[in-house]
Amino acid sequence: MPILVHHRPAARARASAPRRAASKRRPLAWARLRDEDLLQMRFCDLHLRLERTPLARHMRTLYRDLERRGIAFRPHAWFGEEWFSPDGIPGISIPFYLAHPRLERLERTMMKHVEGGNAQWLKRILRHEAGHAIDTAYRLRRRKRWRETFGPASLPYPDRYRPRPGSRRYVQHLGDWYAQSHPTEDFAETFAVWLTPYSSWRRGYADWPAYQKLEFVDEVMTELRGKRAPVRVRTRIEPIDASTRTLAEHYSEKLDRYSQYRRGLIDVMLSKVFTPSRPRRTTPRASTLMRAAKRELVDAVVREQGVARYSAFQILRMIIERSDQLRLYPRGSQRDALRNARWMLSRLVSLYAESTSPQMRL
Repeated sequence: MPILVHHRPAARARASAPRRAASKRRPLAWARLRDEDLLQMRFCDLHLRLERTPLARHMRTLYRDLERRGIAFRPHAWFGEEWFSPDGIPGISIPFYLAHPRLERLERTMMKHVEGGNAQWLKRILRHEAGHAIDTAYRLRRRKRWRETFGPASLPYPDRYRPRPGSRRYVQHLGDWYAQSHPTEDFAETFAVWLTPYSSWRRGYADWPAYQKLEFVDEVMTELRGKRAPVRVRTRIEPIDASTRTLAEHYSEKLDRYSQYRRGLIDVMLSKVFTPSRPRRTTPRASTLMRAAKRELVDAVVREQGVARYSAFQILRMIIERSDQLRLYPRGSQRDALRNARWMLSRLVSLYAESTSPQMRL
């Protein structure tokens, strides 16, 4: 990804140097900061402008895709803290870290991955978010056939969802069976598949129930070809150029959300291996079994994954405490219970290891 630069005036002593040398550019000052110092910067002090970054080229590609399909509306875009397309605003918030390689490196350090961090992934997300924007711009979700095809957009948005990997009622685009999470996401994913250049959706989804959704999108977009969108507001929601929050505050909250997700995941995994119903009067609690086998469980996971013993102990402590709070009991024999506990500990240690980040100075 190209480096975002400012012009540097040529020094007086080099006034006679070749013109090419005089026009050299230098990176932004914050691009050379250590992570600890970069985290203390405010968003507004990054001075990011989308048109000066590689994202401008990707937006032009998106506009060409829309033009090729005869869609007259062009969603506007801005840098925010996360990916989203706001309700009622036909635009796209693009996460700030995609504006510059240095910010991408910080995101990878803090979160262990960069959402949209390669060209193909970025294009997929932009087409998905464009689906939301087009839905808003043309008020598509108000149509009866939209609701019959995808479901009511007014359904509460879930914190988590249980996908059915084998279902063919939904297209597959972003991964994680995201179309199954909510009717509006189902539409956005279907639109993105339809919009993809040289898409072979007619052949690829021919025998899927999802084909009817793609046909609906194709019919509606044909009807709207060249038409002016009734909703054209250009409001920007939570743009970073107006934000005085520091990057440290942003990542502190983001990591906390991930931590809450992991705590919720512990409950889900506990429910798979233990039960709140006591099978027999003599059955000990699951927490009692795990406390007695603490060293055995930790030793096994340390051997398998090579993680620090302290980390494995801390995660097992969380599992035991939560198991106590939920008053859970083992399913089946004690041997089965310990084997399941070892599996759960191994999975959670792996998840936490992927999500660890350096401490932040606030």
